[in-house]
Amino acid sequence: MINHNTQAGRLLLHLEAGKAINRLSALVELGIFELSARIIDLESHGFKIHKERKTVTNRFDEKTSVTEYSLEKERMAA
Repeated sequence: MINHNTQAGRLLLHLEAGKAINRLSALVELGIFELSARIIDLESHGFKIHKERKTVTNRFDEKTSVTEYSLEKERMAA
């Protein structure tokens, strides 16, 4: 069971609401600096996390890729 008063708990609530997240939005919206560590925490509790690489433009008008995480649909329905 994940305590909702932790970073992993806040992340789980965000994902269960059907929202995706990346490193920047995790820091800004949820105060999570090490998103990949929290993803591993959720996976260790049996949650299936969908990972998708996306290309975005940074503030210097350069293309870069980020990983966007979301909860797998079959886990969301459970």
